[in-house]
Amino acid sequence: MKRFHVHIAVEDLAANIEFYSKLFGSEPAKQRVDYAKWMLDDPAVNFAISTRGHEVGVNHLGVQVSDTGELARLREYADAASNETTLDQGEAACCYARSEKHWTVDPQGIAWEHFLTMDDAETYGTDTGTPMTACCVPLRSDADGTGDCCVPGEAQSNKAEPCCG
Repeated sequence: MKRFHVHIAVEDLAANIEFYSKLFGSEPAKQRVDYAKWMLDDPAVNFAISTRGHEVGVNHLGVQVSDTGELARLREYADAASNETTLDQGEAACCYARSEKHWTVDPQGIAWEHFLTMDDAETYGTDTGTPMTACCVPLRSDADGTGDCCVPGEAQSNKAEPCCG
């Protein structure tokens, strides 16, 4: 089974938990001091909010799968869509879960993840760092070696500050 995933960065977690709980007619399936997640069945959506995003608004979108075969198929789709620039994060602890995942970015710059959740994790994860340790949207150095951080496919050379700040 596939489940659509939306992660939104918010400023006021409590106000947003109250809003989305009323909007969805249910309480979060998981809630922490900086994070909340609803696992909706109709429609099948993994909807998460956190105070961890770099900017308020849509942090990233994705598709959660239930087995490794589905994840491998989605990897093929991501490679085709991104001209083979998919970033394989492998096993990661992020959003209070241990998952196997990979990332790509659409032409608008919106990060997309495909992931298989394996278990809960005690910590949120690492917000910034290397591609293998960053939580949620992974970061990497530009091809020119400047050290600026970016999500896969997003050039940072025209920005005054690196995105990992």
